[in-house]
Amino acid sequence: METIGIMGDKGRKLEDLLAFLYGNRKGEASRLIGEVLARRRPAQSAGKRGFTEKDALLISYGDMIAPGPGDVRSGLARLGGFLDERLPGLFSYLHILPFFPYSSDDGFSVMDYRAVDKALGTWDDVEAIGRGRRLAFDLVLNHASARGVWFQAFKAGTKPYDRFFLTRPLDYDASSVLRPRTHPLITPATLDDGRTVGLWTTFSADQVDLDFSEPAVLAEFVDVILGYAERGARMLRLDAIAYLWKKDGTSCAHLPETHAVVKAIRAIIDGLGLDMIVLTETNVPHAENMSYFGGGDEAHMVYNFSLPPLVLHAFATGDAGPLSRWAADLRVPPGGVLLNFLASHDGVGVTPARGLVDDFDTTIAAVQERGGLVSYKGTPTGPAPYELNVSWADAVARPEADDDERSRALVASYAVACAMDGVPAVYFHSAVGSRSWKAGPERLGYNRAINRERPLLTELESALDDPGSMRSISLSGMASLLRERAKRPAFAPSSPRRAYPASGAVFAVERGSGSDAVLVLVNCSHEPCRAAPPDGWLGKDRAVDPVRGRVVELDPSERGLSMDGYGVLWLER
Repeated sequence: METIGIMGDKGRKLEDLLAFLYGNRKGEASRLIGEVLARRRPAQSAGKRGFTEKDALLISYGDMIAPGPGDVRSGLARLGGFLDERLPGLFSYLHILPFFPYSSDDGFSVMDYRAVDKALGTWDDVEAIGRGRRLAFDLVLNHASARGVWFQAFKAGTKPYDRFFLTRPLDYDASSVLRPRTHPLITPATLDDGRTVGLWTTFSADQVDLDFSEPAVLAEFVDVILGYAERGARMLRLDAIAYLWKKDGTSCAHLPETHAVVKAIRAIIDGLGLDMIVLTETNVPHAENMSYFGGGDEAHMVYNFSLPPLVLHAFATGDAGPLSRWAADLRVPPGGVLLNFLASHDGVGVTPARGLVDDFDTTIAAVQERGGLVSYKGTPTGPAPYELNVSWADAVARPEADDDERSRALVASYAVACAMDGVPAVYFHSAVGSRSWKAGPERLGYNRAINRERPLLTELESALDDPGSMRSISLSGMASLLRERAKRPAFAPSSPRRAYPASGAVFAVERGSGSDAVLVLVNCSHEPCRAAPPDGWLGKDRAVDPVRGRVVELDPSERGLSMDGYGVLWLER
């Protein structure tokens, strides 16, 4: 049986989800989505490619690198050239942060979902940078730009866009709503006919929330998704998905309807046999974040949001205990994959550390001492820390650290991410050892700018050509770590993991089994130490230093291993 243009169980599941979401308007939703699928049904693919130990993802803006003198290439072409020359073969996936025309928030206030920002290039440039790597696109579906094509049609009363955006009375009681920001939730706006309405604006007055209770909104995004698939998207990042569905009198976060929309998107992608991974972005406490795997019918992949604050805490305090305990208890549902990132275009989330670290205030203070900033969210009891804004290289090292020590701290922290089951993700600025752009927040007016600098290509290449520079040391270490990881099946996402109790600053995790097993040891402190391998790993006469790409000779008669500050060692069977 074919349902809405999708055969079998996936079609029937989609019908059930639409009935749950839209009730007596289910027929309308089915018709609209069916029309989209009939109009632009994609060619059947060979299905999804599974993840292996060889996979890693790079996060970057399309215009991350500013042009040097005489460089007339598009931002995407310049980025592609840099990746091919300086990072060849390191990353199988490239997440290009929103590359559409936008009005604010560095791309996350989308004006036109079907166009490429002319400052970055064209769809041909997107296709070109995707050759030899798999692309991740953002689907910014909670909100759209107040200056975009959809909102202008909304203001003009043009159907169906006249119902695309969420409105509430100007005096709406938002006290029960979970807020990731502190500005007023309801923003007044004047329509073309002179009426004033209150717009629901979760993230800013320029980012107006879409109303997914209208079937036409979901149908429009199905069309956008299929367009992205045609343009080469192999991963779909659902931005800020937790806040998608609103229901008065609730927190408007993680509602059953939100999960149903994710399931509907997954059913369409799987039902059409698309080679596309669904990745959810939910910067929330661990249990709620993991809930987006559903019962194997929601996200294929979920950001490991608890990992960054736990790793940061370990490196800020020299105590790997909370990180080790969490890693020992972590359970990933069958078929689910974690994206193990530490830094991104956003800050380090504070909320995902809730309940995992007794005193995260110490870590917050350490980040502030290292030049970082704190951003706040609104709660019923007042503003509370939401994220820490700082470059990762500054966050994990002492303020007085020299370039060599800071680079070692940076790469050692990523050795933790590379050791966890899942796929490691590296932000561009971490890969090239960037420091905090301290002028950015004042110049651009928002804290996240501190980690979003666009370095000049000539300056970047000059630093990378200097073997003693922090950029060069960082990229060399990161490249070695990723290449060594890719050689070992123990690091496949589905490979077993066993984390051991921390011995002070040392994080220890075993991956794989049998002859392929690897024991990873990471010293999260600048101080040298001795690490005691667990039973079964004693008496080894050599170890691998993956950061330097070399074998380290050991004395098998000793029960402890000498580790440098921020040292990384792998023991193998």
